Amino acid sequence: MTRITAWRRHPLARYAVLILALSLVGMVYAAFVQAGKPADAALAAGKVDDVAEGKSLFVLHCSSCHGTNAQGTTTAPTLVGVGAAAVDFQMSTGRMPAANPGAQAPRKPPARWVNETTTRQIAAYVQSLGGGPQVPGAEQVDAKLGDAGKGGELFRANCIQCHNWVGAGGALTQGKYAPNLNEASPTQIYEAMVTGPQAMPVFNDTTITPEEKRDMIAYITQVRAQKDPGGFGLGRIGPVTEGLVAWIVGITALVLAAIWITAKKRQKP
Repeated sequence: MTRITAWRRHPLARYAVLILALSLVGMVYAAFVQAGKPADAALAAGKVDDVAEGKSLFVLHCSSCHGTNAQGTTTAPTLVGVGAAAVDFQMSTGRMPAANPGAQAPRKPPARWVNETTTRQIAAYVQSLGGGPQVPGAEQVDAKLGDAGKGGELFRANCIQCHNWVGAGGALTQGKYAPNLNEASPTQIYEAMVTGPQAMPVFNDTTITPEEKRDMIAYITQVRAQKDPGGFGLGRIGPVTEGLVAWIVGITALVLAAIWITAKKRQKP
């Protein structure tokens, strides 16, 4: 008892007790946080078991490029912090798993093992690694609730430089390109804006609000259904294609006219 009493009266005893108490609080907090992360991600995805199932699928189908713990490799980037929305976009559009790594992963039919369930499970696992944008709800992407007029203004101010005024897409530098938006679903359009896949910049909620994103979805889905009043739309690529067609048609007409005039002169006695 004498030693314990002497230790308690030591000038450094209070500091030792304080450090011990802080360490215990820190360990308890860390345990709760680690236990809560998978649950939070699974709640966003719909099922608690999705994280465990998603990890198994990830190790089987994705770890060869992204690493066992999604930390990234020389072949593919890290997925920590990209969020469930990025996974849903890449897998639902068939861009991932990528068949042949290149300047840009093209849209293609999803792999045979990819479906709504497996996509949700892998998305839940990636979400549990570090958060990030989540898959939008049905109301967030409902074009009927958006204002196509405002969406057109926002689209022309932020997107036509790459995607064309009707979302027909276009070429970029170093082998990259802005894809055609006609095949993209409203959910995929929203996910692309919040995650910035490939060469696309990220339009977070500070830059473009969720309501404005919905307006843009309303414009994109509306304009793709419009008919071309002038006739053949030529892919709606723009004046370059129109000028090329006019040039070819014009030159061809002049050549045929010259041949016809020359042939008539030769026929005279």
